[in-house]
Amino acid sequence: MLEAYLARLPYLAAVALVAIGLGVLVGEPSRLKKVVGVNVFQTGVLLLLVASAYRTGGRPPLARPGSADLPSVNPLPHVLVLTAIVVGVSLTALALALVIRVRWEETSPGGRA
Repeated sequence: MLEAYLARLPYLAAVALVAIGLGVLVGEPSRLKKVVGVNVFQTGVLLLLVASAYRTGGRPPLARPGSADLPSVNPLPHVLVLTAIVVGVSLTALALALVIRVRWEETSPGGRA
């Protein structure tokens, strides 16, 4: 029973992260907290991709003598996750710059607010 629960733990954590991120994204009025919510949401999706790509007893997809009969891990989900991490960091930096700029425009004397 405990082993079955532990085998599904990454999926449960991914669902929890997606739910928390979505809740923060929808429920919080602060722009900064919305950026954090998007990052938590993204982390949940990435964890789901990595957890779904895991293979018990799998080996890296490299050609080695005598390991042709072992199952190999599909490298595509891992490559997608690495690309998504890089894109996510860039989007977070852009979103934080926009949040700072909007806040500056709202609070400056010559701003639009």
